[in-house]
Amino acid sequence: MDGELSGDVVVVGGGVVGLTSAVVLAERGHRVRVWTRDPVERTTSAVAGALWWPYRIEPVVTARDWALRSLDVYEELAADADRSGVRLVEGVMGGESLDEGKAWVSGRLPGVRAATGAECPGGGLWARLPLIDMAVHLPWLVGRLTDAGGVVETREVSGLADVDAAVVVNCTGLGARELVPDPSVRPVRGQLVVVENPGVRTWLVSGTDHERMAYVFPHPDRLVLGGTAEDDVWSTEPDPGVAEAIVERCAALVPEVAGARVLAHRVGLRPARPAVRLERELLPDGRVLVHNYGHGGAGVTVAWGCAREAADLVTARPAPPGATP
Repeated sequence: MDGELSGDVVVVGGGVVGLTSAVVLAERGHRVRVWTRDPVERTTSAVAGALWWPYRIEPVVTARDWALRSLDVYEELAADADRSGVRLVEGVMGGESLDEGKAWVSGRLPGVRAATGAECPGGGLWARLPLIDMAVHLPWLVGRLTDAGGVVETREVSGLADVDAAVVVNCTGLGARELVPDPSVRPVRGQLVVVENPGVRTWLVSGTDHERMAYVFPHPDRLVLGGTAEDDVWSTEPDPGVAEAIVERCAALVPEVAGARVLAHRVGLRPARPAVRLERELLPDGRVLVHNYGHGGAGVTVAWGCAREAADLVTARPAPPGATP
């Protein structure tokens, strides 16, 4: 541990951002409790496709740093893939190129190259990236938190100011819309289909808009097929017609998908916001509230970088009166 006990911290939110923040804080010596409305395995994070990629979120420059810091951690965790659920897998990010905006990727990801037409119609980038099995990774995070002395409690929170702790870390995702309240947080609905893996070993992402998006993420025993991105849609019920279209789009790109036995249908609501909110404020009674939410579909990508910054904010010294921001 690289810190001393400094009072109780309650992290509100049991998704990947909340659990990762809790782990970092607990391993720095804080007494940490995670309060989550839904069991960890039923959070939005449990539905995530969970491929690390520097998806564009605001603030762009800072988000790139969060992503790279997270990449460092995932590469370490991949050495123990069976326990952590993190594997380094090769695949193609369709439609991407090593233009000026992505040139930095080639220096950080050895082996990145332009994809061939056979690998991805329309071209893209071939890369070896962390692919996270959330069914394994989320329980692993809980175990790591427990090993550091933290606990996870399933309980409802009606207001952040009512949480009985010296420090509250708000990782409520879409829940921040009501709890803060922050009306700028909105859902982006994602639906996916889980099928048996007929032997696919590489991932593929093609298209970005709702009607043409397709991705195939391989895990040892199953494929995660996606997806959709419907703005401001709150329904969490799978749509059979959408599911059929997802399978068709994926099978057109990866023929082995056709005929694979369907195992599950899943829906998650990504917590979108114009920019990630990662900042500290003081409550009227002097307690500390740190916000860490609004990551959209990039929660896995930036989780560790944001968690470390949130932990820094927990222990940050307040600026002296009259100091220049």
